[in-house]
Amino acid sequence: MVLVDSHSHIFDKDFDLDRSDVIARAADAGVKYHILPSIDSKYTEKVIEVSKQYKNICFPLIGLHPTSIDSGFEAELLHVETMIPSYKYYGIGEIGIDLYWDKTYIEQQKIAFRHQLRLAKSLRLPVVIHSRNSFDEIFEIVDQENDANLRGVFHSFSGTLDHYSHIAEYKGFKVGIGGIVTYKNGGIDKVVAKMDISNILLETDSPYLTPVPKRGQRNEGQNLIYIAQKVSEILEIPLEEVAKETTKNTLELFNIKIGEL
Repeated sequence: MVLVDSHSHIFDKDFDLDRSDVIARAADAGVKYHILPSIDSKYTEKVIEVSKQYKNICFPLIGLHPTSIDSGFEAELLHVETMIPSYKYYGIGEIGIDLYWDKTYIEQQKIAFRHQLRLAKSLRLPVVIHSRNSFDEIFEIVDQENDANLRGVFHSFSGTLDHYSHIAEYKGFKVGIGGIVTYKNGGIDKVVAKMDISNILLETDSPYLTPVPKRGQRNEGQNLIYIAQKVSEILEIPLEEVAKETTKNTLELFNIKIGEL
């Protein structure tokens, strides 16, 4: 059984002391590959460093996270565009709109989001969308930008059935299911029950959103198995099928070629 963690911040300083052990534990649990989203220019060097050190295990993205957007966001967008030719990136992300922490720069977030969607389309790369408390704002822009060249994943999905239905209408988008699905009062289980496995990616969002039964601890790749087990339980399909289909979905979305699969 092979699993892919479609969203991991394993480059974060929280893993500086035991990153190799974390990756080894994940592999022992069947989690062989990790997709690494970018945050902003302060993290780019570390994302590349980890991707080089764990080549063919960790696959980097490039993008500007909405919570990193302020009055100087144009320079950060330029950084993204400048870096693209320098290394092989597998997607643009994570990008989007976040209205949970701060609404001060909402207009700048919208501009940056649209800009990066267009950049992704021009490069034929998938996008990873962060949509915390912002589905309406995200949908307004994606509705306008959606075409045959736009594809990606709504990471850490925590929306309603209506939100999921809207995403499914885009055709080119998946949803990332993480630790929230295991929370007693998360409510996502009822939405996942209506999903087709062909639309699902699995993610940890390490070191955040640790699933039950490890909640309260630092999240890491090996915990993806608990998310996979929960999805298996909800959809009433074998765990091996969840692993096979979500791995296929992830590798196809990010155009990653793995010989053993």
